[in-house]
Amino acid sequence: MSRAFETLGVELADAVATITLNRPDRLNAFTRQMHAELREALADVRAGRERGTVRALVLTGAGRAFCAGQDLGDRQSGPAGAPPDLGASIEENYKPLVLALRALELPVIAAVNGVAAGAGASIALACDLVIAGRSASFIQSFAKLGLVPDTGGSWILPRLVGPARAMGLALLGERLSAEQAAEWGLIWSCVDDGELQPVVRELAMRLAAGPTCGYARTKQSLWASSTNDLDTQLDLERDFMRELGRSDDYREGVAAFIEKRAARFTGR
Repeated sequence: MSRAFETLGVELADAVATITLNRPDRLNAFTRQMHAELREALADVRAGRERGTVRALVLTGAGRAFCAGQDLGDRQSGPAGAPPDLGASIEENYKPLVLALRALELPVIAAVNGVAAGAGASIALACDLVIAGRSASFIQSFAKLGLVPDTGGSWILPRLVGPARAMGLALLGERLSAEQAAEWGLIWSCVDDGELQPVVRELAMRLAAGPTCGYARTKQSLWASSTNDLDTQLDLERDFMRELGRSDDYREGVAAFIEKRAARFTGR
């Protein structure tokens, strides 16, 4: 986690990795370089999880925005000035990013410190927990460009807020405040701007000290429930419980409960 990036800030402390989207002059909008660097940073996080040095991840933005989505000036035109292939951009960059965030076997927290628009909103909502500052907002800006919610937005939105609200957000492209997002269940919580980083830091450290394997299987089982039928989901729960029942963390959790003390989980 020590490598330097041009479009990201990366830190590791107390088993918490923090990745900061760092193009504040462009509201942290995505470029091909940022995508490439983020893939490398997430690979480092995965490697750190395997070593046991990373047990939680925070994703946030520098300056006054979380992420404004795609930097439209960075998109390449096709041959002879033909329109850009937006599908290629999804396939090469945004789809792998969402799947990589979902596949991380540790808790992922989005600390939304300002506007999260377009793909930026979708990336935040693809994280496991979303904490937003009170001045933050979420905008499904795709309709204003004649596009559809991408980066998983069309899948995530109706599952979080229901089809009626998802349709309104997608078609109207109106700004949704952090407070309203919390009331609707789109995000976990909204806090005062000055409290965002301390609250997220405390939560991330709490999760990093917890039963990491159990957290990983919990997030996997909840995401899988969106498409599994009950019988399949019950089988998945059985398989995960069998695996976790053999873990060091389960033995430690039982011992701590019996001995009436705080558990000392190792994430194994």
